[in-house]
Parts: sequence; structure tokens; C-alpha cells
Amino acid sequence: MHLVLAVADVDRAYDFYRSAFGWEHHLQWPGEYVELELPEGDWLGLYHREGYAETAGADPADLNGRVSPAYLYVRVDDVGEAEKRLRAAGAKALSPRSERGWGDEAAYFADPDGNVVAVGKRLD
Repeated sequence: MHLVLAVADVDRAYDFYRSAFGWEHHLQWPGEYVELELPEGDWLGLYHREGYAETAGADPADLNGRVSPAYLYVRVDDVGEAEKRLRAAGAKALSPRSERGWGDEAAYFADPDGNVVAVGKRLD
């Protein structure tokens, strides 16, 4: 998987995801784009809104305090610990940790740009 998110401040977004999940970059164009290496060989790109718009051929939605209509779902070993790290990194809590109908315990947050990030773990 390779997911790219539009962000207002690439450095701030990188600090957020590095603090919350420990993900480091493998590619970086300072202030414009950073690509993080995730577990399982996946990638997360953080692209400045203007560059994102130019590449995509359309402006990303201006969320104005709302959240994106899609979300990044991250499987973790410990949902409680992931919640603590997300809060410490500056995430906004959206939906509290609970058992979900698909067999996971999960909690939902918004990053500083309004991109939704969920953390979940399979229930035994």
C-alpha cells in the first residue's frame, strides 16, 4: 500500500507521525514531501497541499476544522499505548476505544490536518 495525504505543513506532519508511530522517512524533499516507511513494506507520503494539488490536478478539500472522509487504519499491538502516543503527538480524539463489529478494538483520531487515523487490534 502507498497512501499519500495532503498536509499544510510537511515538517509538522512528519513530526506527528514519527512521534505517534515511530515511522521514519526514506525519502524527503524538505518542506514539500516526505515518505515514511511503514511495517509490512507499506508507505505513507505526506505532501504539501500545493504540490498535492498540482500532481493530482485538483485542490484537496479544505477541511476547516472538519475531518477527511477516509481514514488510515493502523494495526497495533497495544491500542492503549497507541492512544497515549497519538495524544502526546497532538492528535484530536474522535471515537473512543471500543470493541468494533468487525472483531477489533479500535479508537479514532484526527491528525493536525484533519486526516483521520484509527488504531486497532484484533480481539482474541
